[in-house]
Amino acid sequence: MTTSHAHREENLLEDIQERLDNLNKSERKVAEAILKDPSAATRYSIAALARAANVSEPTVNRFCRSFSATGFPDFKIRLAQSIATGTPYVGQNIEPDDTVAEFADKIMLSTIANLDKSRQSLDHKALASAIDYLIQAKQIHFFGMGGSASVALDAQHKFFRFNIPVTSYDDALMQRMVAAGAQVGDVIVMISYTGRTKESVDIARVARENGATVIGITNPESPLAEFCTVVVGVTTPEDTEVYMPMSSRIIHLTVIDILATGVTLKRGSDFLGHLKKIKESLKATRYPKE
Repeated sequence: MTTSHAHREENLLEDIQERLDNLNKSERKVAEAILKDPSAATRYSIAALARAANVSEPTVNRFCRSFSATGFPDFKIRLAQSIATGTPYVGQNIEPDDTVAEFADKIMLSTIANLDKSRQSLDHKALASAIDYLIQAKQIHFFGMGGSASVALDAQHKFFRFNIPVTSYDDALMQRMVAAGAQVGDVIVMISYTGRTKESVDIARVARENGATVIGITNPESPLAEFCTVVVGVTTPEDTEVYMPMSSRIIHLTVIDILATGVTLKRGSDFLGHLKKIKESLKATRYPKE
């Protein structure tokens, strides 16, 4: 990827503004419609943007491709990233006087953009390795503290279906005792956005010393990562030391979904009957659809 291309991905609104005078008449209409309300543009269909700019849909497509997008859907993702990153033209920070509609829109767009950034940076070899360890596990423990505790619990809800003993713990003392009693064949999944919680790092070290496999869903450059057997790296531009975790938690939940799906696929079609039986057990607990 060239430097200029990377610049356009991260600062699309700025690029549109800079190139405004060099666009032809119809493409300039598209640019002006986007710059007038960038957040609204991320919700438009291609037909809606064409109407707003008073141009044809092929013109919108040409405009998107001229900014290195593969098409309108790709362009909208990059536009959301640009809004989330913040530019001289659109501030993404939530302000005290924002309306509900405004701050709701900012949070949604920021989450979409950060999910896409994580999608682009995911290490598929690390994911495959983690899935292989999970498939072969004698038992699986998910560890998460603070904001990561809910992710660990969600993982337990997903993985109990796989006929593997699975638990989740959010208490540091329980995590330490489980790590101390771990053996070869046990898999411990450490979920931590920063990877700098001292307790978590020490618990991972204890687990490794006892022969357990440690999978880290964490920052790949963190102290925790050094003690993991495999790291599924997750980074977002979110300062969880100042703000409550938002996008980072959503990304972690998505990584859990990816790992659970990988385990399901590895189990093969013969395993689907077991999953179906679990799902059908809930039918009697629900009112029928009208």
